[in-house]
Amino acid sequence: MHEDEGYSLGSVPQELGRLKHLDELSLGSNGLTRSIPAQIFNILTLRVLDLSDNTLSGRRPSSMGHGLINLEWLVLDSNELDGVIPASISNASKLTILGSIGNRFSGPVPNSLGNLRLLRVLGLVDNHLTTEPSSRELSFISYLTNCKYLKILDFSENPLHGFLPMSIGNLSTSMERFYAYGCGIKGSIPDAIGNLSSLMILSLDGNHLSGTVPSTMEYLQNLQGLDLSANQLSGSIPDSICKLKRLSQIYLGQNQFRGSMPSCLNNISSLRVVTLLDLSGNHLNGNIPSSLRGLQSLATLSLAQNKLQGPVPDSLNQMLSLEFLDLSNNNLSGPIPKSLETLLYLKYINLSFNHLRGEIPSSGPFKNFTYESFMSNDDLCGAQRFHVPPCGSPRIHKSSQKKVFHMLGILSGIAATIIALTTAAILLLRCQRKDEASRNTDLLPMGLPKMISYYELVQATNGYDESNLLGKGSFGSVYKGILTDGTVVAVKVFTLLAEVTSGSFDTECVVLRNLRHRNLTKVIGSCSNLDFKALVLDYKSNGSLEKWLYSHNHCLDLLQRISIMMDVASALEYLHFGYTTPVVHCDLKPSNILLDESMVAHVSDFGMAKFLDEENSVLHTKTLAMLGYLALVWHI
Repeated sequence: MHEDEGYSLGSVPQELGRLKHLDELSLGSNGLTRSIPAQIFNILTLRVLDLSDNTLSGRRPSSMGHGLINLEWLVLDSNELDGVIPASISNASKLTILGSIGNRFSGPVPNSLGNLRLLRVLGLVDNHLTTEPSSRELSFISYLTNCKYLKILDFSENPLHGFLPMSIGNLSTSMERFYAYGCGIKGSIPDAIGNLSSLMILSLDGNHLSGTVPSTMEYLQNLQGLDLSANQLSGSIPDSICKLKRLSQIYLGQNQFRGSMPSCLNNISSLRVVTLLDLSGNHLNGNIPSSLRGLQSLATLSLAQNKLQGPVPDSLNQMLSLEFLDLSNNNLSGPIPKSLETLLYLKYINLSFNHLRGEIPSSGPFKNFTYESFMSNDDLCGAQRFHVPPCGSPRIHKSSQKKVFHMLGILSGIAATIIALTTAAILLLRCQRKDEASRNTDLLPMGLPKMISYYELVQATNGYDESNLLGKGSFGSVYKGILTDGTVVAVKVFTLLAEVTSGSFDTECVVLRNLRHRNLTKVIGSCSNLDFKALVLDYKSNGSLEKWLYSHNHCLDLLQRISIMMDVASALEYLHFGYTTPVVHCDLKPSNILLDESMVAHVSDFGMAKFLDEENSVLHTKTLAMLGYLALVWHI
């Protein structure tokens, strides 16, 4: 039986258990609540039981499986079922599909699953399952080697925190998809992984895997998708990936790979089917091989956050399918090839934070790119919308530039006058500050923020639960979270529906990566992929200045107001004069000033910030910045 989609039945009727000849019971997506009647698990004739996409709760009966001797499909995905998965499930010996995705099951994955000899699909994603207390390895994998027909195994997003056993190579030779992302898996990837010759998808991203990528990967000749990103893998990227002739998507970003790009890329013919190559967030050096032009099907190429040198290869213009190109945060030099204007499908490019020179192309896809794609390079020129000088015009001298920037020091003068009139009060306030020692050092040590996996952020925010929501804006939402090391953070998740918002993330990310000051919000890390972008920021327990100015439940005394003004003025002085390229915030307002537990103010939200590196930019942004500053003075 199957109800019309969207019709709510309430709870599963117990009377269904009396249907002794029932063959199939499919009640998915019907808004069902409460527990599953035990009688359902005693229908001997039942072959298919599908209760997915409801709100069913409670535990499976401990005797589950005894009465389901003919069951072939059991699908309980997307409910709220909890407790342990009973070992008795193995009595349903004819099971071919077992799905319990998106529930709340806890305890060890039962080794008895290995008795389901006919099992083809096992999905245990997004639960609270663990390893056996007495074992450091994922022992259930060793037992699943008895399931000789197993094609799909997915136990991702469970806090397993164990090691992959060598017996992984004894899994079914029919295994096509192996998913184990976001499980806290430790240790190395076993060499025996190369025995899974039918494997098409291997996803081990978002774990704590270390060591090198085993050379036995070359035996996975049917592999189409490989995701080892967001781990701690090291060594060089093995040439064996070039021997995987069907591989189309390669995610190796956010690891600790070193050395040059794989030498096998000089003979790229075996990788012509590749559509995505992500090697970002590693320690790769050397030049970008011109042989990449052979990847005619490549749509996404990300080599960001490495140590690559040399020019941007002119031969990239032959990658006619390219849509996404990110070479930011490297040591690339020379011009931007004008031939890239012929890449008609290119929708995104990021060449920022390199040492590029010369003219920025302006035709073809470059008509749609903004200055954020090219910021913080040595000597670029081009159209005014890129915020660079026109080609052929001398760049403004640094000393002359600073004279212009001093026009932005009006607020500092106002603050200085107030300070002179209230010296005694300020000295008293400083004596009361708990972090007096930290005030003596304005500039914080440099250090790049770490890359944090998507799966750790999901866990930190309890699945972005509403109870952790701190606020919303046009950019997206901010959630309170607790990382695995106990650090309390604010997770700023960007909505990617608009190009403007995506640009806001890129701008804020590059600004916060390079600016360090005690009165600027500290960035702890970031998480970025094609469909998700987030910044992980230091959590400020006293919220925004806006709350303290306008809420009836909060109040600031005179000393606190003066101190906040000093903190903000100190931050602005650093932005305007303390960094190599002056920065204007452009969106300074009470809601973007955060207060920590000691009421120290921190300027946040740099999504509209501008780097002022030539005269036109100064004139364009000066008014915006001053209006923001005056609004702050007015409110305080």
